[in-house]
Amino acid sequence: QVQLVESGGGLVQPGGSLRLSCADSLMMFSLYTMSWYRQAPGKQRELVASITTGGLTNYADSVKGRFTISRDNAKNTVYLQMNSLKPEDTAVYYCNAELLNNNYWGRGTQVTVPS
Repeated sequence: QVQLVESGGGLVQPGGSLRLSCADSLMMFSLYTMSWYRQAPGKQRELVASITTGGLTNYADSVKGRFTISRDNAKNTVYLQMNSLKPEDTAVYYCNAELLNNNYWGRGTQVTVPS
């Protein structure tokens, strides 16, 4: 059974930093496009950042220049470095793995940036 486990969330003051990690049990992890999504209370889940098998990255406009997604295929882990955090970044952050018809989600990790 595939498991994606996020970690690294928490409470951080505005302007601070956090690093999220997502460790998974995927076979052929390197073939998956890995993404981070987030969902704030009362809002739809939105894409934050993604990274392809070849290392191409994509970011939501709201996080460009502040967040960096990366992956370590040897460790089956994807990271999200979040800098200059703002109250509007408060959300549950989810890891996602996608390959063809396979799509897996983690349970999420809470990030809170108080106003």
